[in-house]
Amino acid sequence: MLLYMSNSVREAQSTPLHSVSVAGAVVREDGRILAIKRADNGTWEPPGGILELNEAPEEGVRREVFEETGIKVQVESLTGVYKNTSRGIVALVFRCRPEGGSEQVSEESTAVEWLTPAEVADRMNDVFAVRALDAIRENGPFVRTHDGRRFT
Repeated sequence: MLLYMSNSVREAQSTPLHSVSVAGAVVREDGRILAIKRADNGTWEPPGGILELNEAPEEGVRREVFEETGIKVQVESLTGVYKNTSRGIVALVFRCRPEGGSEQVSEESTAVEWLTPAEVADRMNDVFAVRALDAIRENGPFVRTHDGRRFT
């Protein structure tokens, strides 16, 4: 038994580790999508972050969106799974609808805005724009892989 555990430990140490993040593609009735301007790097993205060990993905989405934007959401559906091969991050993106609250910045965001799909495509890096725009497409959920800049 000790030998088996020892091998398991060795295997676990050599197995690549991934983190799981969640993001909310929050879509209003008028089709605008909620976006934040990140405080750390100034980029526009859908609100989201790392999923905590003890929470369900839907709980994590609600928490992250509220923390970063002040908007309370109802999670509707998984719209995509996105793997960043260079950073080992698997992102789960959920379409959400706003249920309350009001837009406010946080320690993680310097701006919170409702963008049109054209503004999403213009302001966001491709890997984040695709996530937001996939959420308004009818034929998902999507599974996509990228290197942090481009989809493969």
